[in-house]
Amino acid sequence: MMSYTLFVKYGHKISKTSPNFQKKEPIIQQKRDFKKTDTLFYIKSQYICGMMNENSLKERTAKGLIWGGLSNGLMQLIAAVFGMVLLIYLTPEDKGKVAVLYIFSAIASAMQESGFIAALCNRKEPTHEEYNAVFWFNIMVSVTLYIILWFCAPLIADFYGDKDLIPLSRVLFLGFLLSGIGTVQRAYLFGHLMVKQTSICSLTAMLVSGIVGVIMAANGFAYWAIVSQAVCFVLITQIMAWHFSPWRPTLSFNLAPAWKMFGFSSKLMLTNIVNICNLHAFSVLLGRFFGEHTAGVYSTARDWDDKASNTINGMVTGVAQPTLAQVKEDIGRYRQVFRKMMRFVCFVTFPAMFGLAIIAQDFILLVGKEKWAESGTMLSILCIHGAVVPITTLYSNLTISRGKSNINMICTVAQCLAVWTGLLLLYPKGMMPMVIYFIGLNVAWLGIWQWWAKKLVGLRWKETLKDILPFLAFTLLIHSFTWWVTNDLSSLWVRMLSRIVMAATLYAGIMWLSGAKIMRETIEYLAPSNSPFRGGKKSHKNKLDSQE
Repeated sequence: MMSYTLFVKYGHKISKTSPNFQKKEPIIQQKRDFKKTDTLFYIKSQYICGMMNENSLKERTAKGLIWGGLSNGLMQLIAAVFGMVLLIYLTPEDKGKVAVLYIFSAIASAMQESGFIAALCNRKEPTHEEYNAVFWFNIMVSVTLYIILWFCAPLIADFYGDKDLIPLSRVLFLGFLLSGIGTVQRAYLFGHLMVKQTSICSLTAMLVSGIVGVIMAANGFAYWAIVSQAVCFVLITQIMAWHFSPWRPTLSFNLAPAWKMFGFSSKLMLTNIVNICNLHAFSVLLGRFFGEHTAGVYSTARDWDDKASNTINGMVTGVAQPTLAQVKEDIGRYRQVFRKMMRFVCFVTFPAMFGLAIIAQDFILLVGKEKWAESGTMLSILCIHGAVVPITTLYSNLTISRGKSNINMICTVAQCLAVWTGLLLLYPKGMMPMVIYFIGLNVAWLGIWQWWAKKLVGLRWKETLKDILPFLAFTLLIHSFTWWVTNDLSSLWVRMLSRIVMAATLYAGIMWLSGAKIMRETIEYLAPSNSPFRGGKKSHKNKLDSQE
């Protein structure tokens, strides 16, 4: 019988003797003789390998989104409970003292991390030497930055005109020093899509640090309670990351692998720093020109906005870049995965954020009483910004997963310059014009991100609008109707609960009746295998046989 030679290069060989082609034998390169009778087996094995990889990626992405959603939702719920208790004991001035310092701590954290988490994730199989180089690099940068900021604390206090900030800042800055110890461990968990373990780390840290903060606030420690809570959160997170990550450093100080990645990661670092300047611009300007009370009012509203949007944003951050990086060789599939993520984000984000907007004032008055009333009005407006954040994050992950960290950096730097320019021009007119400008700019900047998405992966405007607008239109219609119907209710509790129940019921009902595919797919992942939502799936073998 005539034979011929094929040169095969693939990751695993599926054993011919296994009835389901499940047995895997590691192989890198193999040169073997194929007879004509072997051809069908070879085609089958390659087809099944592709199907297994596709389903594995789909399942891991779904599990990551679900675990990320549940863990972030639970984490933000825990944070909300502790936050409500802290509002009882703290004042806007207490909040403002800490808020004006966050920008310095956050910039130092970004410099310490240096974008290496994403850089390591973008490498198919990071080596021990690469992990080790990043670990020692992070340690050196963390210690150096802490020493610098320790001596800069008096200058920061002079800038804001408050000597209390000297000891406060030196304790708060311990957070990024501790964070450097666990950067590589968190990178390992992130790169291996260990979302469950990452979620446990965050939940444990949130619970322990929240208890510490509430106990200190209840005993009259005021703003020190906020700082202690922040530092404790970082410490527990690093301890838990070390517990779950199997990687351990060695006493080898070869930083060359880290420098090789620094060309890519440095752009991410700069992007993160610019993002931080963008996010904390208000705290700096309000603390400098309007005082700590106004900074505290805005900071509290922004915290609650972030708690809500980060529930969804955390899901996107946890799985978007690793998932997109795995399909980046196939542009068609890449667009399909990205669009499905976009639909899921809009499906969840819009009702959550606009729902918070219509209950914000009632919620803040019920929890914090009249001393926090200004934050309630501010929160209602900031929820528009919160609805945009997860979409922006998804676009950002698109550019990073395509290896275009420079584009991500350029977009972020340009946006930051636009934010600061506008705020500096508008601050004489007061806080509200500044907030409206900030939100409008963030919404408009989605057009810039979409332009790059079209250029990088061919994602058309028509496709994006088709993914976003239906969910936005339904959400605005439902929440406007809900607000109008319940506006005459006098009891704050009754009005708030009525709006939550009514808006949630109407949205879920309309999504189901309109046949929203993303809702049905979400239910399928959450439902048990014998659920009526699942129609039963053929095995890979049956699919292959049916196509023969």
